[in-house]
Amino acid sequence: MTGVSRSSLFCRPRPALLAAVLLSTAVLGTALSAAPAADAATAAPAAHPGVAPAAGAAAVSAAAPAGTAPPAPVSTPSTTPVPPSPPTNLTASEVRTGSITLTWTAATSSCCAITGYDITYYQEFGDVILSATAGAVTTTTITAHVGPGMQLSFRMIARDSLGQRSNWSDRLTVVTPVTDTGPDTTPPSAPQSLTVGEVTASTVALSWSPSTDNVGVLGYNVYRFDGWFTSRLIATVPGTTYTASLPTSTPLRDLYYVRARDAVGNVSIASNTVEMPTTPTTPPPPPPSTCRVTYRNQSEWAGGFVATATVHNLGAAPVDGWTVTFSYPGDQQVTSGWNATIGQTGATVTARNVDWNRVLPPDGSATFGIQGRWGVSDAPPTGFSLNGAPCAVG
Repeated sequence: MTGVSRSSLFCRPRPALLAAVLLSTAVLGTALSAAPAADAATAAPAAHPGVAPAAGAAAVSAAAPAGTAPPAPVSTPSTTPVPPSPPTNLTASEVRTGSITLTWTAATSSCCAITGYDITYYQEFGDVILSATAGAVTTTTITAHVGPGMQLSFRMIARDSLGQRSNWSDRLTVVTPVTDTGPDTTPPSAPQSLTVGEVTASTVALSWSPSTDNVGVLGYNVYRFDGWFTSRLIATVPGTTYTASLPTSTPLRDLYYVRARDAVGNVSIASNTVEMPTTPTTPPPPPPSTCRVTYRNQSEWAGGFVATATVHNLGAAPVDGWTVTFSYPGDQQVTSGWNATIGQTGATVTARNVDWNRVLPPDGSATFGIQGRWGVSDAPPTGFSLNGAPCAVG
């Protein structure tokens, strides 16, 4: 990285030319001030075409001859230097555990040379801002305060030989790997769409979209951030949901974010942050069920039973092909059935339609039967689903 000192070169007007301009202005102003005013018997002289009053001279009021338009003012182009354009296409061409190489498209200037660039960078979720300088180049390597697994954001401006500065470039955010030697030096992608779900008096439900990785995502780190400079890891989970315990005291700000991690410890760029509501939220009511299942024990004896189940379509559209799923709360075992193809895995029973009752029209139903055995309990099931959607019972 190359530091560049600012140039002291300024565009100043020459002293002799400045004196001549001031003298001409003073003479013209005096002549105009001394001109006699026109009376009723004397017509005012016509203005000399193409000559504008000098800046700072006394104003002169004169009646223009009939049919003669006043002369148009002469515009003078601005000579104020224009600051350089901002650098563009800021990217990280190489990212290592202890260094980040930046490249960009050079700024341009209409008046003078670009002499260098000022770079500002900081670690996300911290309060320390760092700076670096580069000469009139389009690449530089940053090493100060760069370490493994760090998320850093960069912006830069251009300087010209007059000391003028451009606007800021777009921000670039990168994360460094935890190793430079492999076998895996590529961090996962950032988790997306972190959202807040149900909030109670003591907990908050978080969920997000999954990340991807060149080898595989092992899990997610969940962090709490105070909005200033303290960020704390509160959980590591394998999936894309987490229920966090709310702090017992009310912080100034209570923010959360998530980072994906892989098997060697590389972590992703952070997700978006979310802030906890100050009051608990009420979850929305579940949508109305589009099905109902009625289960009845037709007969029961020591060690055996016969039951029927009727599935009703409460929706407005027909159901073409149905599967009813439920679990026995006791130790029942299905031995046979009719009007459906019935199977059992553990306590879970699955009943699928046969050809002749495949379609359930709106407000239609189908009934199937079950025969089985039991030893300790023949309690009826209390929860049913139709093609994966929960059904009302009864």
